Amino acid sequence: MSDKETSKFISLILRHKPEVIGITLDEHGWADVSELIAGVSKTHPIDMQVLERIVAEDEKQRYSFNEDKTLIRANQGHSIPVDVELEETVPPELLYHGTGEKYTSSIEEQGLIPKSRLYVHLSGDTETAKKVGGRHGKPVIYIVKSGEMHRDGMVFYRSVNGVWLTKAVPVKYLERKMD
Repeated sequence: MSDKETSKFISLILRHKPEVIGITLDEHGWADVSELIAGVSKTHPIDMQVLERIVAEDEKQRYSFNEDKTLIRANQGHSIPVDVELEETVPPELLYHGTGEKYTSSIEEQGLIPKSRLYVHLSGDTETAKKVGGRHGKPVIYIVKSGEMHRDGMVFYRSVNGVWLTKAVPVKYLERKMD
C-alpha cells in the first residue's frame, strides 16, 4: 500500500470519521499520534517514520504535528465540528475558487457554501484554483471579491498551508473568470 493511499485514509480519519479506527479528536481536532498509528496500522502499514514522511511530503500540507509530535491534526477541510484555532486574517483584495463546470449553475444561484465542510476553501492564485477545479471535471474559476467582503464584515482565516477559509461567499461577491 502506498503512502498516498495511507495519507488519504488518514485524511478521512482526521477530517471526517475518527470513529472508523476507534479514536476521538479533541475540540481542536488533535488526535493522539500513538492511537492514530495503532488504528491506521490495522489496515495500512504505518509507523512513526512513515507518518512523519507523509506529513512532511504532503504537497497540500494537510497535516500538522504539535511541538513534541505526540498529537496530529488536519489543517482544514473538516466535516466534523472542530476549532483548529485559526486567527482572523485580512484577506487580499481578490481570492479565487476553482470548481467543476457542473457546479456553476448552483454557485451562480446560491453563492459558495461549505456543503459538508465547515468553511468554503479559497485560493490565493488562479493556478491553484484551476488545479482544484480540475479535480471536479472541466475547471471553472470564480474571482472572489474578498476585500469587499471583509469590509462588509465577513471574516476570513488562513490555514497553516495557505488555504483561505470563510463561512460562505454570497453571489454578489463572485465573478466568473473568463479565459
